[in-house]
Amino acid sequence: MANLISAPIWKDEPDKHDYPAAANFLSLIADADLVAHLVKKLKKAPIVRYKAKDLLRASNQALLPLGDAHVSEDLAKITKGIKLSPVLLVRGSIELGLPLTIADGYHRVCASYHLADDTDIPARIVDLPQVGKQVAHEVVAQTAKKRTGK
Repeated sequence: MANLISAPIWKDEPDKHDYPAAANFLSLIADADLVAHLVKKLKKAPIVRYKAKDLLRASNQALLPLGDAHVSEDLAKITKGIKLSPVLLVRGSIELGLPLTIADGYHRVCASYHLADDTDIPARIVDLPQVGKQVAHEVVAQTAKKRTGK
């Protein structure tokens, strides 16, 4: 559905309220210490750009429909020329089968994709700390053992 409206205009920095929103989401999938560490790193990470289609693919998230209230709201902002906030990401791991986590901005990614799947989206991205990767590796190994019974 390319070219429904126009290309999004992006702010130079994420909104201040995006970090507590990211922390709230991350608290559903990580403990408080890891959440605090990731949000601290996100605040310092440089802005980089990724294609909307790549963010959705790497996160294993489905594209939300145009009728989704938050997607529609972001599309309305784009139509009015209101700048959108960059998204906040936690890098996945191919080795561990962990997808990218869109900590804040999933609806903005979907709205941008509806305009053009190759829309560049500014983002801050951080890696899981080595400890987090080790824990994830152990969980993946335990799950594999349970499946095979070994």
